[in-house]
Amino acid sequence: MALLKYLLEKEFKQIRRDKFLPRIIFLLPVLQLLILPFAANFEMRNINLNIVDNDHSSLSQKLTDKVLSSGYFHLTDVSESYDEALRSIENNTADVILEIPARFEELTGLGEPAELLIAANAVNGTKGGIGSFYLSAIIQNFNREQVVSPVSEASIGREIRVLNLFNPHLDYKCNMVPAILAFLMTLIGGFLSALNIVSEKEKGTIEQINVTPVPKTIFLLGKLIPFWVIGLLLLTIGAGITWLVYGLLPEGNMGVIYLFAAVYLVAFTGLGLFISSVSSTQQQAMFTAFFFLIIFILMSGLFTPVSSMPEWAQQLTRLNPLRYFVEVMRMVYLKGSTLADLSGHFLIVCLFALFFNALAIFSYRKNG
Repeated sequence: MALLKYLLEKEFKQIRRDKFLPRIIFLLPVLQLLILPFAANFEMRNINLNIVDNDHSSLSQKLTDKVLSSGYFHLTDVSESYDEALRSIENNTADVILEIPARFEELTGLGEPAELLIAANAVNGTKGGIGSFYLSAIIQNFNREQVVSPVSEASIGREIRVLNLFNPHLDYKCNMVPAILAFLMTLIGGFLSALNIVSEKEKGTIEQINVTPVPKTIFLLGKLIPFWVIGLLLLTIGAGITWLVYGLLPEGNMGVIYLFAAVYLVAFTGLGLFISSVSSTQQQAMFTAFFFLIIFILMSGLFTPVSSMPEWAQQLTRLNPLRYFVEVMRMVYLKGSTLADLSGHFLIVCLFALFFNALAIFSYRKNG
């Protein structure tokens, strides 16, 4: 224990004396939490819309007003024909075309079908698909308002209500911010620890440690614990920023998050130490860590839901510890899940921690 105490004292002094590392450690969560939730937002706004109104009636104008009042669309032009509107798509001045047919008001009044055309620029598939979905939903809602009055709807007992569980206002930041906290833990645990042992190699101090009677398990613990402590400190800072800036507090117990974070940091710090042990230079360690981190992040469900991935990719995500921590953060923050609900996730993260740290211990060669 005395040896571990001196090693920890050495590590914390090295971190404090480093001019670059403390700035990265404490500026990283602030910048990531203030910028990423607004930048990584899949909610589409200001979609450029071109309307072709072949009816020029009060009802077609009412539909146009309803579409524009939704806040999702920006009217760029009102064209005389579909061919003219299509040129605006080709010129990239419009994303979606809405064509209202002739006799739209007359057909709607008679209860007969009136076909509206929605054409989307699918070069950007996400924007075209979501824009078409928004427009279709607005038109369907408009159609219900015209065909069924509130009185007759109540009289026949037909009422549709939509209940959004766990995120009633469909605020994308509520889904994104807890996952970004998990992402920050990954950066601290994996990336910074990957540069640790290899920096001792480049400085030449690793040879001095190798000839001491310090067991390699104690040596690796001395490397792991500082980043574990820093990671939990950053989680606390990040949770505070999440509350102050976004008003988000976990529906569940914060202790569950700290428990998972403690084990998760042990896992990723172990992976970082393994990369550092087998690398010869900091550049080599940095590129290796970056390679793994990119794969873990892209296949974690942070940006793209796991359920929307191909089947083979969904199976691969089972080997990704970040996927489980992202799910835990979202479930505790939004659903109020308990440790009993997340026991399977906890067991898997513990297995990752054992596996990565066993790799770190066996890969580190101590001579002398």
